This record gives sequence, structure tokens and C-alpha cells, in this order.
Amino acid sequence: MSTTATKLVEMRGLKVAFDGVQVLHGIDLDIARGEAVGLVGESGCGKSVTWLAALGLLPGKPSVGGSVKIDGQELRGAPRSALEHIRGGRVAMIFQDPSSSLNPVLKIGGQITEALAIHRGLRGEAAKKEAWRLMDMVGIPDVRRRFDLYPHEFSGGQCQRLMIAMALAGEPDLLIADEPTTALDATIQAQILDLLISLRAETGMATVFISHDLGAVSQVCDRVCVMYAGRIVEEGSVGELFANPRHPYTRGLFDAIPSIDGPRQRLIPIAGTVPDPRSLPQGCSFSPRCSRAVEACRHELPPLVSIGDGRWLACTRPVSQAPIVVETKGWIAEGAMQ
Repeated sequence: MSTTATKLVEMRGLKVAFDGVQVLHGIDLDIARGEAVGLVGESGCGKSVTWLAALGLLPGKPSVGGSVKIDGQELRGAPRSALEHIRGGRVAMIFQDPSSSLNPVLKIGGQITEALAIHRGLRGEAAKKEAWRLMDMVGIPDVRRRFDLYPHEFSGGQCQRLMIAMALAGEPDLLIADEPTTALDATIQAQILDLLISLRAETGMATVFISHDLGAVSQVCDRVCVMYAGRIVEEGSVGELFANPRHPYTRGLFDAIPSIDGPRQRLIPIAGTVPDPRSLPQGCSFSPRCSRAVEACRHELPPLVSIGDGRWLACTRPVSQAPIVVETKGWIAEGAMQ
């Protein structure tokens, strides 16, 4: 959790259960103004559920507990009118599949101007000109002509750019990007990442980047939270955590990354899968897959504690401080540890 004084978001003890099955087990997380935070982990770890719960967007009737505040305003239990002001206005979210997020029977221009009308009160010619500006900002060419096109007339990468334009329509303080590059090819992924970086620099908004891609996280984020089975198990700055991952799960994620240079070697996968939330292990949830686990790990749940230098760790038998070199897209983390 961040110790920054200028907190935008404060999350404390966030818990979620579906039909009595606990899937989030008390998430504590702070986001500072202008900060970029990455959430990484395998599918089913609770990354997306954390923010859907925070914004009241979970389907059905889940049981949600804990506290989520933005600028001191409590979102948990807030009336619908207050949440509608926050969602899209203060906090915007983009998803990994833009084709399912854009309305296929409405023109793009109408979808962007609708967001402008709701969150900024712009209508008519003023809304159209602002929509053109947003489309141009995210890299859509020939905006005046394409304003009246339908989503299917754009490529996948352009649809994702349009989703980002809609998210920016409310001038949010926080942008949550939920695996926004998953369905795109490598070249378009790099363009979307560059766009997110430049938009953050231009607007000063904070960013939460949810991804499986450690290379993408290294490019976009200042701080990283590693999630496993509904809990944060390690947290730290990108430089520190990438150079010296201490949790066995985090280290396993790095060991499974193929090396671009050097001899061809077999990848080292993490055995097994994320446990079913209906039958979690009694102690550390990662213990059945962990080569360092001892008997105590199977009976005692380690708390998330500070280990200094802004690092947080939930493990009783952390990985020793060993050198690690991680090759990612245009970025190399090197650790010269003792």
C-alpha cells in the first residue's frame, strides 16, 4: 500500500463473496494522484473483481465489504446518483474487448457525445468539436469523416482507442485499464501502451493497469501489486520488484517469461492452477504449488507486511535476494543483489 500523502483512492479491507463463496479476502490499496499502479497475476486472482466491486459494477447480488474512498468520499453504500457521478466522471474504466463495450448499432460520434453530455454537460456543436478533439488525441485519423461511422468500420486497435476517448470524455482523475491490449497484435499493443503513457503525462490522471503482461506493466507503471487467490501477496516499485521478486509466486511469473537472447531453454512453468475459491488451502493459498513450502505454510496464512523501501510481502519463506534479468518489450530490469 502506498504511503504517499496525496492519496486519490484509499481501499481498506475490500472483500467480495458470491453466493457465500469469498473471492476477495481484504484488499488494502492506495492510489496517489498521477500514479500508475499495475495489478498482475493469473486469471482468477481477483484483479478485475477488485475494481468492479469498488465501482459497484459487479453483476448479480454479491456481498461486498470494506471501504473504498476517492478524495475521502466513501463509495461503498453510496446512493446510485453519487456513484453515477463518480463512474465516468472521477473514475473511468476501459476493458480488454472493445467490440463488446461499444454499442454496434450506434455511431461512434453519438457514443462519445453521450458521455460528454452526461459528464460535462456539452451538447450540440460544442460536444461534436470536443469529440473530434478526443478522437484526434487518441490517434484516430480523419476524425470529421469517421465521426459518423459505426464500430464495425474501425479496426480492433482503433476501437480500443475510441474506448479510451470515451473514457477521457469525463476528464477522470483515475483511468482503470483492464487488460486493454489482450486482443491486439504486438504492434498495436505497443501503440496503445505508448498512448496510455502519453495521455497520463498530458492529463496528470492516475492509472491502474490490469494485465498478465509483465513487460507491458514495466512500461506503463510506477508500482506493481501481485495478486493471488483474492489477495495481494507482493507489492513494490517496478524497479525494485522486477529486479528482486521475493514471493515465490512472483518469481515463478518471471521464470516463465521466455528469453529473447541467449540459448534456447525450457520455460519453468508454475505447476498447478489458481485454487478454486470454494476450497482454498487452509494456510498460504500458494503453498500447494510452491517448491519452498514447509508444513507451517500449509497451516498459517502469512499477512502482508512491510519489508522496507516501500516493499510489502506476504510470505514466510521468501526467495533469497538473487540477481535477475528480465527482458521485456524495450525494457530490461537488472538486479545486482547480494
